[in-house]
Amino acid sequence: MSELPPGPKTLPIHTLYRWMRNPYPLLDEVRAEFGETFTLRLGITPPMVMFSNPEHIKEVFASNGDDMHAGKLAEALRPFLGARSLLLLDGAEHRWMRKLVLPPFHGERMQAYGEQMLEIAHEAIDAMPLGKPFAIHEPMQSITLEIILRTVFGVEHGALRERMHARLKGLLEVGTWPPLLLPIFQRDLGPWSPWGRFVRLMEEGERDFQGLIEARKSTLGDGGSDILSMLLAARDEDGNALSEQDLRDQLVTLLVAGHETTATGLSWAMRWLLASPRAETALRDELSAALAEASAHPRAHREARVPRRGGARVAAAPAHRAPRGARAPAPHARRRDRPPRGRGRRVLDLPRAPPRGRVARPRPL
Repeated sequence: MSELPPGPKTLPIHTLYRWMRNPYPLLDEVRAEFGETFTLRLGITPPMVMFSNPEHIKEVFASNGDDMHAGKLAEALRPFLGARSLLLLDGAEHRWMRKLVLPPFHGERMQAYGEQMLEIAHEAIDAMPLGKPFAIHEPMQSITLEIILRTVFGVEHGALRERMHARLKGLLEVGTWPPLLLPIFQRDLGPWSPWGRFVRLMEEGERDFQGLIEARKSTLGDGGSDILSMLLAARDEDGNALSEQDLRDQLVTLLVAGHETTATGLSWAMRWLLASPRAETALRDELSAALAEASAHPRAHREARVPRRGGARVAAAPAHRAPRGARAPAPHARRRDRPPRGRGRRVLDLPRAPPRGRVARPRPL
């Protein structure tokens, strides 16, 4: 493509500031002025072409990977994820790495992980406050981090899990501060500076990663079901395994890319379900049908089981505004104990949305 679609002519530093502070009004304004496809220039990345037409997006995803290099655009993530992260590789290297990394995420293995995810979600619901509203984003973060610890790293209980949970939570809180993407902020000015704190937390996390890797290597033939064990055992057609650097960078990528994005996506899902009665009804119907079928055929639908003790339900209510500094919309929820609709089942209760004008986008960072 010799010419990129049109876009704002303002200085990249000004566009970057608006993008990092509050991207939604910026995107709305630019789309209204330039149409559904436009170019943003932020200065810290190559020019970004933004697509919103589904057909155009489908064409991008159908590319063979040799024409479009996502890794080059993600270069700003190198200090966080590592040079061998799947998100930073293109072409043949990307295909080789993807072929080794993807198998744990297919078939029956995902069904087994699904049962763990259900149990973790139930534990999080049990810990939610009763009878008072609360922001849903933090519980979503806790759920996603716990899933990563158990399914990716295979850390179930004990002091190691507690230590890793605390360290990784601190690492993710610091590492998701948007200004750290700017090279000017990537300077170690001591343990109290943002980058200095991130570097030290990353070093602590990597020591935990290395300890886990060595422990898994010693039990590699025992058929571990966590993703780390499967990555250690992975081989290509020539018998080549992932290097230590490959393994480290994929673990960090699964942690960083899988945690906040998932928690944010779940928070947004709650926000839009509250505002979309038709979608809420469709979700209820789908869940009811799946649970009824699972009850009638428990062996054939074991993965659809929702085992639970007690009869608490979660009722989500809209947030009028997200708290200042929130990285995601923060719908509020109220948990209360009620008789179960089905024996041993936990029901997610999404009441009707409020009038349109009462739901606002999150405040800027």
